[in-house]
Amino acid sequence: MGSYVLGFQEIDQTQVAIVGGKGAHLGELSRIEGIRVPAGFCVTTDAFRRIMAEAPSIDERLDRLSRLNPDDRAAIRTLSAEIRRTLEGIAIPDDLAAAITLALAELGEQAAYAVRSSATAEDLPTASFAGQHDTYLSVVGPAAILEHISRSWASLFTERAVTYRLRNGFDHRKVHMAVVVQQMVFPEAAGILFTADPVTSNRKVVAVEATFGLGEALASGLVNADAYEVRDGEVVAKAVATKLLAIRASLGGGTQEEAIDPERQEQPALTDAQVVRLAQLGRRIEAHFGHPQDIEWCLVDDGFQIVQSRPITTLFPIPTRDDQENHVYISVGHQQMMTDPMKPLGLSFWQMTTARPMYEAGGRLFVDVVRDLGSPTSRARLLVLGQSDPLIGDALRSIVERGDFIPSLPDASPAGAPAGGAPAPIETDPTIVTDLIARNQESIAALKRDIRTKSGPALFDFILTDIQELRRILFDRQSHAVFMSAMEATW
Repeated sequence: MGSYVLGFQEIDQTQVAIVGGKGAHLGELSRIEGIRVPAGFCVTTDAFRRIMAEAPSIDERLDRLSRLNPDDRAAIRTLSAEIRRTLEGIAIPDDLAAAITLALAELGEQAAYAVRSSATAEDLPTASFAGQHDTYLSVVGPAAILEHISRSWASLFTERAVTYRLRNGFDHRKVHMAVVVQQMVFPEAAGILFTADPVTSNRKVVAVEATFGLGEALASGLVNADAYEVRDGEVVAKAVATKLLAIRASLGGGTQEEAIDPERQEQPALTDAQVVRLAQLGRRIEAHFGHPQDIEWCLVDDGFQIVQSRPITTLFPIPTRDDQENHVYISVGHQQMMTDPMKPLGLSFWQMTTARPMYEAGGRLFVDVVRDLGSPTSRARLLVLGQSDPLIGDALRSIVERGDFIPSLPDASPAGAPAGGAPAPIETDPTIVTDLIARNQESIAALKRDIRTKSGPALFDFILTDIQELRRILFDRQSHAVFMSAMEATW
């Protein structure tokens, strides 16, 4: 269709710079077998840049906008409104309008469409921009669609979008707006699906919210939604809300509120079988993108159509493991009062000095203590952590009390250094500490002497060799017992 308009079939997830986050995800969704996406196309960021070039006065306003404090709501409101009025007042060039109307003709000029903003800093793994830009539903006719495309471009500068960018460090000039034009569907029910529970962060639970009619009623807070939780292909929790109204698309354009008949108000929007089927589609989408997803769906003629999918940005990352086993991770840094993320070099070096495997997530290192909790002896030793960190202690006790998460293991200490807790008794002899200090000082003196003669690759080889000496000192049984006894004395 050219550089200004791309059909969904021409788009994949690598084209965020061209069609924005929403457009790239819709194009990628269209490629997943078994996933139905309403047909549509994207007006690309090339078109937006061309429109911006028609108004040089916006440059000066962007300079002023970038200098504003995100808490100065009055100034942001005034300046962003000026930019929006300018953009909406620019006539779409004839060749660009022709490319858009040609794409419409291929899908059906008089059909109803959703005109949806799709910014290049939208639906990202670290920032969703959810609700910051405008979407228009059930727009009918080429003239109306062109008008709403202009409004979508201008919505890059809504007060809420500008404030969001200022707070999150996005440069206004480096964010561009594409526009999705997508055939409307007229659903019996619609809603949101999270492939990980957004409240508990449980990756094994799919959370579904559903209401009658368009999902706009749910997104705008007009109705309470039915809520479902699905685990292992089964609905494990369900709460059916009283739904007084629905939003429906009007065939002639626009939307309208519709009162729900009293006898249907407390009926579920979906059957349990439909919820399970929807959860399976969500897992397929999650597997394709490789991350937990926040998915918008519609139910049409007992079939689900997907109208958006984006990463869930509120989940703390977890270590990657290739098995389906349960794991319990404790942050190593938090035990050391090091709560900030580490640099890659620090992560790499620390992992080289450890006696047991550590797993990285979010710039932090974790140990997996699931096996420690499975053995009564090591469990008791590990739960002593609660004396120094009550939050960790409470979390570990809660997991143990669940009864279905921790495998039962023989009463034996796990391999490697203890994860924490009370040390084995040692002889009460002050000379032990004196001797340990002397041995460590000798090791440091030897290091200082020998490292002076090293340079280039030989220096790195020397450091790698010395790490083994460091490991010997760190995990000397007597040294570790003294260290843990000192910690125990402070508890």
